[in-house]
Parts: sequence; C-alpha cells; structure tokens
Amino acid sequence: MEHIRMPKVENVRLLDRLSSRKATLGTLYLTATHVIFVENGSEARKETWVLHSQISSIEKQATTATGCPLLIRCKNFQVIQLVIPQERDCHDIYISLIRLTRPVKYEELYCFSFNPKLDKEEREQGWKLVDLNEEYNRMGIPNNYWQISDVNRDYGVCDSYPTEVYVPKSATAHIIVGSSKFRSRRRFPALSYYCKDNNASICRSSQPLSGFSARCLEDEQMLQAIRKANPGSDFIYVVDTRPKLNAMANRAAGKGYENEDNYSNIKFQFIGIENIHVMRNSLQKMLEVCELKSPSMSDFLWGLENSGWLKHIKAIMDAGIFIAKAVAEEGVSVLVHCSDGWDRTAQVCSVASLLLDPYYRTMKGFMVLIEKDWVAFGHKFSHRIQERTYSLWAHLWKNRADYLNPLYRPDHSKTQGTLCPQMTPCNFLYKFWSGMYNRFEKGLHPRQSVTDYLMAVKEETQQLEEELEVLGERLANLQKSQLNDNKFKSKHQDQGKHLGLSTSSNSIANTPQEYSNDLKSFPSRSPSQGDEEDSALILTQDNLKSSDPDLSANSDQESGVEDLSCRSPSGGGCLPSEDSGKDSDEAVFLAV
Repeated sequence: MEHIRMPKVENVRLLDRLSSRKATLGTLYLTATHVIFVENGSEARKETWVLHSQISSIEKQATTATGCPLLIRCKNFQVIQLVIPQERDCHDIYISLIRLTRPVKYEELYCFSFNPKLDKEEREQGWKLVDLNEEYNRMGIPNNYWQISDVNRDYGVCDSYPTEVYVPKSATAHIIVGSSKFRSRRRFPALSYYCKDNNASICRSSQPLSGFSARCLEDEQMLQAIRKANPGSDFIYVVDTRPKLNAMANRAAGKGYENEDNYSNIKFQFIGIENIHVMRNSLQKMLEVCELKSPSMSDFLWGLENSGWLKHIKAIMDAGIFIAKAVAEEGVSVLVHCSDGWDRTAQVCSVASLLLDPYYRTMKGFMVLIEKDWVAFGHKFSHRIQERTYSLWAHLWKNRADYLNPLYRPDHSKTQGTLCPQMTPCNFLYKFWSGMYNRFEKGLHPRQSVTDYLMAVKEETQQLEEELEVLGERLANLQKSQLNDNKFKSKHQDQGKHLGLSTSSNSIANTPQEYSNDLKSFPSRSPSQGDEEDSALILTQDNLKSSDPDLSANSDQESGVEDLSCRSPSGGGCLPSEDSGKDSDEAVFLAV
C-alpha cells in the first residue's frame, strides 16, 4: 500500500473508444492488486476491475480542457481510457500504477497475496490435478524404446527442465550430460510427445553451440538414439523454427544449428518464425489498427497486412502441421528447437500435439498440455519461489461447464484422429478475430453473445438432425409400402395366369358389373367426381402394371425421393402411413 499515492479519485470519466459522447462518470479506486472503476448511479452500479499484472502499458496523454487522459492497455487486449479532472491526481495514479505493475520482488505478485480461504487439502488439490507421469503413461511410456531419467535431479544438469525427463533408452547419463553441455542453456533433447501407433515422437531442445565448425560426439549420439527409438524410420527431422538468416547470425556468437554433415540420418528444416521482439512489435501494430476510431475498410486491411500478425500466426500453424504430418503420415520422429527452446518451440510442439491427439482438445487434456509443454519445460526454475501459490486448475475444473464448447461432440468423426487443416490461401483460414481483439469494445455493433450464437447453432443443428430422422423414417415406410405392393401385385398376377386371364383383362372394365367390382380395389370416390377422372386413374394403374419390370424396379427409389419433397397442407408426406387405415393398394395408387 505504500506505493499508492492516490487511493481514490472521484468524477473520473470512462470513455468509449468509438464515441466520446458515451463517457461514463464514476469513481476510480486504486488498491494493492486492482484498478477499480465504479460507475455512478442510483441503480445497480457497474464495476470494472483490472488486475495490475494484466496491465501491459500505461500512457499519460496531454492535458485537455476536460481533464488529463490516462490510457491503460491490458495483456488481454482490453483498452481503458480514463479522463481524470486534475492533472496532479492523474500524475499520482500514473506513478502508482507504474510501480504496482512492475513488482521488484516475486512476493509482490497477486498470486502470493491471493487467499481463496481454502484448507490445506483443497489448496493441494490444484497441484495434484495434473500428473505428468500419468500423461506419459497414457502415451505408452516407459516402453522398450523410452525411459524416465533422473539425471536432472535437483536441477543439476538443466535448471529450466523438470527433475524427471523422458529420454531414449539407449541414451546413457554420460550422453545426456555431454549433449546438455553442447546446447544453449543446457537444454538437451527430451521427449515431448510419443505416438504409440507408429513409435514416432516429438522431442524438444535448444540450439546447439556449433558455431561455424564445432561438433559434439555425445550430442550426435543423442540424436542417433532418438532415431533408433523409432524402428520404422531410418531418419529424423530436425526442425529449426527460426528464420535461416537468424540462425546463421547466431553462428557468429558460437551458436547456430545442426550440420547435416556431422549428424547422420537427419533431415534439416527451417520454418521461419520470428523472435519474441518481432512478435511484440507486430502485435502492437495490429492493436493500433484496432484502436482506429473510424477506419475505412482499405485502411483497416492495409494496417492489418502491414502489421504482419496473420503472417506470424500462419508460420506457427505451418510448423505445427508439418510436424503433425511427419509423425502421423510419414511415421518419422522430429526434434524441434529455436534459440533457447521455451518460446517458439513450446508453441510449435503444442500445436502439433493438438492436431495429433484428440485428448488435448478436451478440457483436462488442454490443462495437461499447458503443464507439460509450457510450465514443465518453459518456466525459469532458477527464479522459482519454494512456496506454492493457489493453482487455477482446480477452479477451472470445478467450473468447467462455463468453459466447455457447446458444439463439441466427442463421438463426432471430426473430433477423433488427426486434424489436417488446409493451408492454401484460397481457404481463408486466417482471418482477423474481432471477437478476440475487440471483445471489450461496447460501441461495436451488432453485439451478439458468443455463447448465445453457439447455442443457437447447436439448437438449429439438433432440429436438422431431428428432421433428418423423421425423413429417414418416412423413407423406410415408403420402401416398406412399395415392397408390400410389389408382393401383392405379383400374387395377383400369378392368380391371373393360373386362371388363364391376361393382365389387361383384369385392368380394363368391359361391363358395368366388372367396372363396379374393379372400383373396390381403388380408394372411394365422392359422387361429384366424374367418370373421366376414374377412367384416367384406371388407365394409369394399367400403365403401371404393363410397364417394363426393370423400369418399375428402378422407379421405386425415384418415387420415394419425389414423395419426400411433396408435403400435404397438414405437414405430412404425400404417402399415408401404415396405420392410416388405407390398404397397400391405396398407397400405391396415390403414389402413382
């Protein structure tokens, strides 16, 4: 609290980015953990809470006649523009937020002061929810090719790796330690994902310290051990996620990439994902485009293209798809690295795992993926505090219904197996995600809830599936009715042949008595209907009986389709159902 110069400021205006006339008057509070804006009003007052650790940047703008503007940009793409009446108050808020958003000690972080009022057992539940050993057991590890190694116990080999790592069974402790000395930050190759169907794997590491000509026998043996752990392939891919120019520049600093002349049975591949600094600049340019008040379509598209943000997203997706295809289709193991192996490497390995394994597309599986590829392999354990903070895993799992995709169907064919998104430009796979970057903009219209939209799509899908089921039942009844009619006609034809009568003699009435008898097989007619219509119906029935048998057989399916497209005013089909009271002769007659 000693860093807060001004805990409360009244008559602060919260501006709408798209319309200054929609400014909201309220009170600004500054606490040790949050910035809170409370709207004025006699009714339910709306509150806006912003966590200090979520603030990306703070900009104090030039003073105007209405006050001193303060622009707060958050890491979740929320932009808050406040107008504080007095310049001095604005300056105090600005200085206080600068200090609060940049803690000097880790103990100052909100996670250490947050107290969920849980007992020790409930507090430990979040840390026990995800067990990486269970995850590797799910993959089928350990087995004849991979084993767990404690060579990094007490973080003696690599301080940013977990204490237990999975390595090829033929890789001894001597090989692992030797390989770590030849890798940046001693991040040696370790297993990230294993495909038990074909023994292909995804391993990760940092760049080698190869320079222009250096080599390491243990590192070469380590890659050879990864290849031997997959008997179905005689080589492995080594994927360097950096642009080739960047990797070549690192050689001057004694780093670089693997030389194919020194490593046997490898195929090297550059991807071209830019470093974190380029990514941040690109994101900033893209957000500046989002903050334009009234951009034309051409200005917006030009700014979006100039930011290069979608190009970076595509590069990461390209890398993930390349690795997923190598593992699933070619059955080849892949080693992935960038510079230090904890930014681009984690991104690419995660995308590839999501494409390969449907388990990671579930709520629990996604938690495991983050824990495995980001926390375990990416966190700087050398700066770790021994005290455990509150874990969000238990909270997310308890309230998972709030985060589930209502359109997800675990039994759907697209949900299972490997995903293969099309990367050609004509598919327009990469679009500006306005629901992500502009979700806090109140002035954008229409403002439709994503949940409401998804539920509407789900409801429409259910209605279509129910309608499809009803149509399927009608088609089955139609086919059954036609089958019964064919049997009935065949039976009468056999009786006519046995009596020595032709088909035409049974169909055409020669006397009034015969005419009356024949009408018994047709639906009842009203007195107002004339004889001409009855004669036409009789001729139609005669034509059906005298038609080509092959044509009649083929016409069953066509008549069924035709009947499905024809509806009565009451909503039913043209053909009556089996329990409608009419016999099969009437059903066939109406169809004709």
